Amino acid sequence: MHQTCVLLLCGLAVFIAKGRSELLNMDGNKTIVWFRRDLRIEDNPALAAAARGGSVFPVYIWCPKEEEQFYPGRVSRWWLKESLAHLGQSLKSLGAELVLIKTQSTLAALMECINAVKATKVVFNHLYDPVSLVRDHSIKEKLVELGISVQSYNGDLLYEPWEIYDERGDAFTTFDPYWDKCLHMQMEPVSVLPPWRLMQVAGKVENCSIEELGLENESEKSSNALLGRGWSPGWSNADKVLTEFVEQHLLHYSKNRQKLGGNATSLLSPYLHFGELSVRKVFQCVRMKQLLWAKEENLEGKDSVVLFLRAMGLREYSRYICFNFPFSHERSLLGNLKYFPWHADLGNFKVWRQGRTGYPLVDAGMRELWATGWIHNRIRVIVSSFAVKFLLLPWRWGMKYFWDTLLDADLESDILGWQYISGSLPDGHELERLDSPEIQGSKFDPEGEYVRQWLPELARMPTEWIHHPWDAPVAVLKAAGVELGLNYPKPIIDLDLARERLTQAIFKMWEMEAASRATNSSEPNEVVIDNSDSVQASAIPEVGIIRERTPCPSISSNDQKVPSFQIGKSNPTCRKRPKDVEEERPHINVLHDHNNNAGNARTDEDLCSTAESSAAKKQSTSNISFSVPQPCSSSKVKPSQEYDYSEFKRPWLAQIDMEQSSGKGGAT
Repeated sequence: MHQTCVLLLCGLAVFIAKGRSELLNMDGNKTIVWFRRDLRIEDNPALAAAARGGSVFPVYIWCPKEEEQFYPGRVSRWWLKESLAHLGQSLKSLGAELVLIKTQSTLAALMECINAVKATKVVFNHLYDPVSLVRDHSIKEKLVELGISVQSYNGDLLYEPWEIYDERGDAFTTFDPYWDKCLHMQMEPVSVLPPWRLMQVAGKVENCSIEELGLENESEKSSNALLGRGWSPGWSNADKVLTEFVEQHLLHYSKNRQKLGGNATSLLSPYLHFGELSVRKVFQCVRMKQLLWAKEENLEGKDSVVLFLRAMGLREYSRYICFNFPFSHERSLLGNLKYFPWHADLGNFKVWRQGRTGYPLVDAGMRELWATGWIHNRIRVIVSSFAVKFLLLPWRWGMKYFWDTLLDADLESDILGWQYISGSLPDGHELERLDSPEIQGSKFDPEGEYVRQWLPELARMPTEWIHHPWDAPVAVLKAAGVELGLNYPKPIIDLDLARERLTQAIFKMWEMEAASRATNSSEPNEVVIDNSDSVQASAIPEVGIIRERTPCPSISSNDQKVPSFQIGKSNPTCRKRPKDVEEERPHINVLHDHNNNAGNARTDEDLCSTAESSAAKKQSTSNISFSVPQPCSSSKVKPSQEYDYSEFKRPWLAQIDMEQSSGKGGAT
């Protein structure tokens, strides 16, 4: 008994000493936890590391000036506001307060926090979009120069972009081999346990309220109130959505994923974008189901898991592309498309945005997007393809509009999607592919329920004619109350004419490319041409190249890398792989013949990743409304064959009218 008491007392003494040591350690280490798009407590590497190391100072910094042309739209800002409020409550329950700061400079705000609490360290989780890469690298360099320890972590991906390369050490430029490499890499189950308590750093910083951040103005509140009926932002709510999907809907995902409406998809994308949900957790939950269904020989379940994991892989790939090709928000990966004669028609662009093209499935999708901030992935493909292939609108216009209007607006995924549709990727849609909206409607909305929901003027149209009312007999139109050209528009362009214009544009592109090669043009591939030079423009951020600079000291192997420059390493082939076309499309032999020849003629300049990103000088702008991209001005190739992206001006068109004549939804 005596020995037992002695052992207990010794153990208690050790426990007290250990606790005292931890408290002393906490007093010594004061860490700024810089939240961005990682608004969760669970599996948050930066927060967990800070909590283990000492006392913490959680901060979210809102800097509209630095967002510039990628200032979030109305519905995205609503989600951010709700998510921040949810995170603040969670942190408070753990003993820490989330400090909210609105500023003109993120670096200045961080320095204010560091000085106020005498912090010795700053931690954050990585972001991979081109603008964030530049900003984060610059901030880290400046803080390290001032003697502040800076450590960053992977809180957004299964694998870091700099971990996945082919056998020659080059970046993958097609998805299938990239994802195959990912799936065959060894990955230990990783889940960073959430802290059970936090110790707040003592110190005072001027703190905004959630309202003072200005994420939502009075005119937007009535429209935003409707969003709360269908969505519940916040990291703990994300857990519930994930559980419901995995347990109730994942099994039939392969069968239901193309259905418009309902629970056909996971609805996880906004939670993943704002970092309310760990992608590692999603992956591990789905893989557990995969193992179970494989053991049960459940073929439908196995197929569903493969397709869902592939969708997750595309999200990973979007970050991979943006990291290795940080100019991808500005120009196509395939260099020949810089010669494509885009029709920068603001009138057609407005008609497309407002859902008045005269093609019911396209119009229904665009009106749903405006009213709710959400559309099914299949509809995203259909409406974006229509903009690029039927109307020949610059793909960057559509990319920016999606960024401004989607609830789950995600720059990297947005870039990948629009480059894929416009034929800008080696494994994307063929440029000459043109799918009929009528046939797409018959396939994905066979009963016309989706069209009737979002186009009430066509609600009484018979199913037979719902996707092509222009072919309906006059008596049918009259009975349905449809007057083409009055209460519902006639098609903005005929299918055959659209096909002819697209073919002509492709031939013109080839002619311009051939002429450029024949004259040994010195114009670099970093120039984007969309022939809208006459429209007034304003400046946007730049992605630059650092040369002959000492890299920022790395404190951890987890730290953020920056893109490396690769030219002439492997002579990557840019030819498009053949794809089976499900819907009607033109079969023009001469187009395919030219594609083969052009593919063989392309050089290393068509696909090369840029050098590490620097904090290129940004020109501030007060224009945070919707704007349309304008082409970059050309520049000369440097003798070293290295292209300095900071030399290219990237103007955008002035803001345009965003009013919806239909009156649906609120302002974005």
